[in-house]
Amino acid sequence: METPSSPFARPAAALIAVIALGSLALQIWANLDRDGSALAAAGAMLRYFTIWSNLGAGLVLGWVALSRRMPAVLLHMLATALTIVGLVYWTLLAAMHHPAGLERFTNQLHHTIVPVATILWWFVFAPLPRHAARSVGAVMIMPVAYAVFALTHGARTGFYPYFFLDRTTLSWSQVAVNIAGLALLFALCGVLLLAVKRWLGARAKTI
Repeated sequence: METPSSPFARPAAALIAVIALGSLALQIWANLDRDGSALAAAGAMLRYFTIWSNLGAGLVLGWVALSRRMPAVLLHMLATALTIVGLVYWTLLAAMHHPAGLERFTNQLHHTIVPVATILWWFVFAPLPRHAARSVGAVMIMPVAYAVFALTHGARTGFYPYFFLDRTTLSWSQVAVNIAGLALLFALCGVLLLAVKRWLGARAKTI
């Protein structure tokens, strides 16, 4: 377990956790008319990796705010996941998504505010993983685990949240290629984040 050294790490983590969990609660409230109950609304939201990642930000950084102790690998995984959330949404999905009303606000929180805030927190406060290769390997687990969930859920319900996992239009071989590509994207992003964090650390020591 690792402890962020700065006295500002805990309050900053607490603020991000409140925003992340508050935005999820707000989205559940906004979906009550459509889904009928808070439980049904929460279940429908959890079909999306974006929600998994935002919930992770709320829980992980909330724990940091309370105890200050969290594995560096898990913090790296969280930063990588939220980097991918922002990149994939704004490069591939935003043009097909047209939120209205309150969802326009929560959409910005889920895809921009929480990811950017968490990534910045990680750069400034989080310790570097002691074993970079193991950490990058752990980062690749996330997209595979989510893909298994999404495909299992889709097989039962016929709903696939992302086009690159949609078994109604794609073959199993294409889905497998997409999952492998997604895992590779996570790995590359994880490596890049570590490289930037090391560069920032080295630069800070020279100032």
